[in-house]
Amino acid sequence: MDVRILNTPEQIAVAAGEIFVRLVKENPKAKLGLATGASPVKMYQYLISQYENGYLDFSEVASYNLDEYCDLPRADKNSYYTFMHENLFSQINIKEEHVHLPNGNAADMDAECRRYDRLLADIGGVDVQLLGIGTNGHIGFNEPADAFTEGTYKVKLTDSTIRSNSIYFDEGKMPHYAVTMGVGTIMTAKKIVLIATGESKADAMRAMIRGEVTPHCPASILQTHPDAVIFMDKAAASKL
Repeated sequence: MDVRILNTPEQIAVAAGEIFVRLVKENPKAKLGLATGASPVKMYQYLISQYENGYLDFSEVASYNLDEYCDLPRADKNSYYTFMHENLFSQINIKEEHVHLPNGNAADMDAECRRYDRLLADIGGVDVQLLGIGTNGHIGFNEPADAFTEGTYKVKLTDSTIRSNSIYFDEGKMPHYAVTMGVGTIMTAKKIVLIATGESKADAMRAMIRGEVTPHCPASILQTHPDAVIFMDKAAASKL
């Protein structure tokens, strides 16, 4: 685990973004595992700036998102489909047919989870997976549990995750279920990049880096990944 503590979220955005820039430069058909939430937004802005300046071409890149809310229309402003299009996809030249997210509105969720796992297995795992971390140590929507999860599955969100995310749902009730890549699927990524900023993440970062590997802190599994890079600001690192 390569832990890097930087001064500001802006510095983290550039440092983490450069990993994606180099990958796409070296492999124009790169498979990118992407995440939502506040943590990656500044990095996405950096990638957009590199595209706008003519340094990056996303026309052959494919993206695979970690998760999606269940029972929330794609067009809802809080769906991760909308989030990704507003914060990245609509501002670069990625092809819509190369954009992949699990379908949180699937009539048969078990079949949808199997479909998404087959999609990821067929590409041999993504080249790089971007992650944030929840205040309870979750990655994706893999909440603390008694065992690490494997493939994509539907999950009931914990009260702490609902409290953290409900601030975005000012016009309606936040969904209590989501569909997410399992920890086992996340770990198939060739490289993992995790971003954490702010004092609210300090306990989770201490448990992830200094604690034992346990499903009660799902992010702790990254200690065993052969190529995981962790970016955090000083506030997130304050309890290390």
